[in-house]
Amino acid sequence: MRSNHLLVAVAALLMAGCTTTKKNDSKEPVIVTLGSQPVSSSEFRYVYEKNNAGSEDAYTRESLNDYLNLYTNFKLKVLEAESRGLDTTTAFKRELEGYKEQLAQPYLTEKSVTDKLVREAYDRMQQEINASHILINLSPDAAPEDTLAAYNKVMELRQRIVNGEDFSKVAKEFSQDPSAADNGGNLGYFTAMQMVYPFEDAAYKTAPGQLSMPVRSRFGYHLIKVNDVRPARGEVKVAHIMVRTSPGMPKADSLAAKQRVDAIYKRVQRNESWDKLVSEFSEDANSASNGGELPWFGTGRMIPSFEEAAFALQKEGDIAKPVSTPYGWHIIKLIDKRGLPPYENLEQNLRNKIAKDSRSELNKTAFLKRIKAENNFTEQASAKTEALNKASDDLLQAKWTYDESDKALKQTLFTIQGKEYTTGDFFSYVKAEQKPRVTGTPEHTMNLLYNAYVDKSLIEYEKENLENKYTDYRMLVKEYHDGILLFQLMDEKVWSKAIEDSTGLQAFFEQNKENYKWGPRVQATVVSAANKELLEKAQAELANRRYPVKSASITDILFAQNSAELNAESKAKLNDLAELLKGTPGLSLDINGHTDAHETAAQAEERAKQAAKYLVEQGVAAEQLNAGAFGKTKQAGPNNTETGRRRNRRVSFTLYSSDFSALADKLNAGNPLGVQITEKKFQKGENKALDSVNWQKGTYTTQLNGREYLIIISDVLEPSYKQLNEVRGITISDYQNYLEQQWVNQLREKYPVKVKQDEVEKLINK
Repeated sequence: MRSNHLLVAVAALLMAGCTTTKKNDSKEPVIVTLGSQPVSSSEFRYVYEKNNAGSEDAYTRESLNDYLNLYTNFKLKVLEAESRGLDTTTAFKRELEGYKEQLAQPYLTEKSVTDKLVREAYDRMQQEINASHILINLSPDAAPEDTLAAYNKVMELRQRIVNGEDFSKVAKEFSQDPSAADNGGNLGYFTAMQMVYPFEDAAYKTAPGQLSMPVRSRFGYHLIKVNDVRPARGEVKVAHIMVRTSPGMPKADSLAAKQRVDAIYKRVQRNESWDKLVSEFSEDANSASNGGELPWFGTGRMIPSFEEAAFALQKEGDIAKPVSTPYGWHIIKLIDKRGLPPYENLEQNLRNKIAKDSRSELNKTAFLKRIKAENNFTEQASAKTEALNKASDDLLQAKWTYDESDKALKQTLFTIQGKEYTTGDFFSYVKAEQKPRVTGTPEHTMNLLYNAYVDKSLIEYEKENLENKYTDYRMLVKEYHDGILLFQLMDEKVWSKAIEDSTGLQAFFEQNKENYKWGPRVQATVVSAANKELLEKAQAELANRRYPVKSASITDILFAQNSAELNAESKAKLNDLAELLKGTPGLSLDINGHTDAHETAAQAEERAKQAAKYLVEQGVAAEQLNAGAFGKTKQAGPNNTETGRRRNRRVSFTLYSSDFSALADKLNAGNPLGVQITEKKFQKGENKALDSVNWQKGTYTTQLNGREYLIIISDVLEPSYKQLNEVRGITISDYQNYLEQQWVNQLREKYPVKVKQDEVEKLINK
């Protein structure tokens, strides 16, 4: 099965709301016929209006005919999928059942309760509460005697606090929330939807300075003390300049990122153009083209450090010092602040959250109560009592079973809309769902399982009958039915075929080469510098193409006296060095032999050559290496010990790179933003400085946005055909469109299409 997102996109984009009808038993007008398959005008109108509601030109002839053409193509594909039996496969049925489960959710709730909870949550979001709590743990399905014991314990603690004991002290001593030992139970500020609902509900109903009664949540019993209530902070809109870092990155890279952001911040403080600095230096690609602006956000929407810095800004245009997050360093500028968004803007988001929130239990209780009444749920009291009496101690050990020959298993426990559920059905459920329990009684456990079985049976019955009960649900299921079929066949005929058919793709590319051409390009080196002095330094070293790598830290290898043999430790270090050099051809290495007054330069050179020879044996190109003696080294080590002398019988390394980034690092030692160098083939529009000079071979200087530029154009490339590997993605997309059109043409031959234009005209007139 392919990406579910793609499936939904196909189903929604092409024909959301479509239905496939095997035959037109009613005498409804037909708008189009596919072979012998009629499509009614009312069906097409339903689909069209669902997708074009509110459009000013919805009922123009052009709009209707274009959509009818798309709709017809869609119907042809679904018709072909059904004719091939794709809707009968196990994979198809499994996938459709998964979507039916999702689609059923809105129909398995109590809308009036949800509406009330959504409004309540929004109203509470107007405030933020600072509260402390004491927790006494208790499982949700605890036995009555355990529940009573926990309640009495928390009431005892409450009385101690009422009598004058310090809440924080009592929390540290008795609360079973592990954090209480450090924070005295203080949870800081929170707002609606951030705590479990029973806790939130009690906190919002307790006045500042007051202590709640015991509150039961899925964690246990809570005592809540409300310390403070403040108005919600609303939302803030900011822009930022970002310098990326990542957790665990090398210390040198992390330090370089900090130096870079500090240098940018100094320029911000000098009131340089914010937009220019964002455009040139921000590494957040999503916002850099828009002055660094981010969407509005409120409490809990961003990384805490970023959020606190943003809300701390007071006036429009205020700028915070660089702030660190797990994503990097940020310079934050305040654009605007506003209060909580209108209810209409937050309503759907709140509904989605409530569906997953603990308050959904309120909804579930109301829903079960309603469907019990609607579906005439009826219990047989005597059969229920008899069944519950079968509980035994084995149930607490998850070893409970029953006599499958017992005639009582056939007794009806309850009915749902006349459908009977027997004692045997219930016992089968108990046997499958039982779990070991360390607390409680068998009777209490059996009763919990009975209630769960009733709820499960009610919900399953309701789900099985949704298509009969709700027209909208039935239509939605049909949409997904057709969407899955479409996806399967499109993948076979178009998407995967275009990727896997390399011969066909190459032939298509050759036939359409005129569509894949480079415009005018230049091979150029562009140097951007903060000032002319730096630009001149860069220009002086451009031709060298061998620059020391600042970030490289390669440890020496040591030799015994009068020896050039490599030991195991030295070989291990050289193996790592070989992997580095082989992986990056632009790197080269100076291998430096050292000696002291007791040895000759020849001995030092021999050690360097041995290291070089070993690297070549590991696959390093000889031209990447430069080995030799580098003179005597002053005696090292305390009292001229053997350890000190050995340090002078060593080989050290200096790593170089031909990449201009190494030159930029060298020149940026005093200013992380000093120099930037790019060497590549450029098209028009890729670089503003390059676009400002004549595209002819030569060297040019220019200024742009306060920076100095050196531009070296080494070659001017005429328009030329692209290679397939340069435009593979675009070509595959075009080939997919081609394959789809060919397939649609074949389907139109197989199922001749006849449009009833008079029915189209009726829609236009409406």
